[in-house]
Order: sequence, then C-alpha cells, then structure tokens
Amino acid sequence: MEAEILLEYEDDDFARAIANAVSPDNSKTPKGLTVCTTCENAKVITKVNCKCKFQTFTSTIDDLLFCVAIAERSLNVVKRRKL
Repeated sequence: MEAEILLEYEDDDFARAIANAVSPDNSKTPKGLTVCTTCENAKVITKVNCKCKFQTFTSTIDDLLFCVAIAERSLNVVKRRKL
C-alpha cells in the first residue's frame, strides 16, 4: 500500500516548519513501513509505503495528519503573537 499526502501552504517558511515538525516521526517506524516527508515550494509532501497490515497503514496516516494539525495550530498561535 502506498499513499502520497500533499499539503499546500501560502508561505514556504510555514510549510518548512510543518515538515520539520513531523519529520522526526519518519525514522521511528516498524519493519515494513516507510514514511518520508519533504518540503518544496510551500508544499509538504509525505509518502507512506506499507507492507504491513491495513490498520498500520491507516493508523500511520491518521497519526501524521494529527501531528500536522497540532503543528499548524502551534505555528498559528506563535504567528498571531508576533503581530
């Protein structure tokens, strides 16, 4: 199973911060699962490749999107406080 998740942002710095926030999770994966997150032109691209159970695949994507949502909220709070 494979998935590519593309998240587009208005600002390249914001996108880079999101990618950096979720990238540490890429290295801690079980055998048969790979996750790779990159940032390019204000886009965060995550590729998931899973040779495990379907539940592992869906749980990985759910976890990734949850972490992205938390990172977005945190960055938006910081951004508002700077204004």
